[in-house]
Formats: sequence, structure tokens, C-alpha cells
Amino acid sequence: MSPPLTPPPDPNPKAPKLRCPPGSVDCQIHLFGPATEYPFDPGSKYVSEDMLPEESIRIQDILGLDHAVIVSGGGYGMDTRHLCDTLRRFPDRFRGVALLPAETSMAEMERLHGLGVRGTRFVSPRHGTHLPQISERVAAMAAELGWVTQFYPGQGELESFADRLLALPGRIVLDHFAAIPAAGGTDQPAFRTLLRMLDTGRVWVRISGPMRCTKEDFPYPSVTPIAQALVAHAPERLVWGSDWPHVNMAGRVMPNDGDLLDLMLEWVPDEAVRNRILSDQARALYDFPSPKRA
Repeated sequence: MSPPLTPPPDPNPKAPKLRCPPGSVDCQIHLFGPATEYPFDPGSKYVSEDMLPEESIRIQDILGLDHAVIVSGGGYGMDTRHLCDTLRRFPDRFRGVALLPAETSMAEMERLHGLGVRGTRFVSPRHGTHLPQISERVAAMAAELGWVTQFYPGQGELESFADRLLALPGRIVLDHFAAIPAAGGTDQPAFRTLLRMLDTGRVWVRISGPMRCTKEDFPYPSVTPIAQALVAHAPERLVWGSDWPHVNMAGRVMPNDGDLLDLMLEWVPDEAVRNRILSDQARALYDFPSPKRA
């Protein structure tokens, strides 16, 4: 039985109220297709219509973004061909984060680095056993190259992985608000664990994918207090991402990407802080050049 076709994103993003600063980065997108060239992994929980880089660039232009980070999603498992081919075609627009097998060699990681990969990603087993689990060996090589190590826990799982993550070298980026269950608010043990991790100075949080933390529809009100608390606690170690094209939203209301970006006006009311999150910090973390536009 084939996996379900994930619903497509809204093809008509609104022009946001928020004016992005020069050099702004969407720190998580996924790309797929053409399906005739890049088949989905047999272990994937979904399949998608073609979501091509040209369409991503069109949406970035509408939103006022200059760059995006292609994070290898579960659809392709640990096959990096699609990521590599896209980075070759658009070296100035994208950087990549790869899902890598535990046996990956340093030579292979250096090859990926030359193409624009700047991170490796591990996931909780809850997200699929065809995807890479935490590997101290891969994380050590990533740190040597100056990459980030990204981790996506299952919802509410952060506490069980925190100490192992903190034992890894280099910079750690936690995906989608670290999968903190938004309904638990800022007093839950998982959120206190997240603040403890931020206090090490080596951990970053991507404030993205609010729909991954709650079953609410837009504007995901229970996520707002968590976002604002993170901004108050460690604004210098936050980045933003759209999570376009928002896979696995069957049975839910698909958000508009202009609306998603405008959530930053409420999450981060201070324009100077917001601009650092969208541009300066994101470019530094993923090795993008200084902006060309004024």
C-alpha cells in the first residue's frame, strides 16, 4: 500500500505585512521532484506533488526572503541526490542540511560541504526508522566542518534526548520549537529543559512549524506564549523557518505562507531583534554571504 499524498501548500502566498530585512533566510524548506527523476523512499510516510526550487524561489520573492535552507525531509530518506543536484543549480540561493547514514565518510561530508551543505540532521525514531538517529561519529565530523547538528524530537520527547545532545560537539539546532507540546505552556518540564539547553550557549531553536506543536489551526494561539518566552530568554539563538510545503497536513487547514511569516510580528515585536533572527543570525548559522540589497 503506497503512502498518502500529502496536501499541497497554498499556491498564492499573501504579501506579508512584515518587511524582511536584507539577507533574510527561511531556515527550513523541503523540496521534491520531479518525481520521475527522484523517487520517494519506500519508508516515507508520505509522497508529495513536485515542489520544485523555482516555485520555492517564487514564494521567497513574494515574502521578501533572499535565501532558504533545504532540509532533507523524510520523503527521500538518506538519499542526498536531490539535495545535491538542487544546490549545484542554485548555489547562491540555497544551503542544505542532509540526512546522513552513520557510516558516512569524512570525504563524503567534505564533498557535500563543497556543494553548500552546512548541517546534518538526526530525528527521533518516532519520525521513521528509515531516517538517521543520533550518531556521535557523524556529529563529530559535522562539528569539524563547522556544520550545525539539527535534531527533531517527537512531540514531548526533548527531555529524554537532552543530555545526549548536549554531549555532542559543535552547535545544536532544535527543529520546530523542539517539539514542545504547546498545550503544556511555559511551566512544563520540557520547556524548562529547553531553557537549560539554551543556557549552554551551544543550542539554537528554530521557531518554525507551529502546527507541529499543536492541533490548533492558524494562528496557533497556544504557541505564541512559548515563542515569546524563547525570545525573552535567548533571542540571540533563534532562527525562523516556514516549513514549506507543510507536509503531513491531511485533515487540517493549510496555512498561507504570508500569514505564517506575519506571526513573527506577534512572536517578536521588537523589530531589531526580529531582523537579527530573520537575517543576521540565520546567515551566520548557515554560512550565507552578506546581503547585496540595501
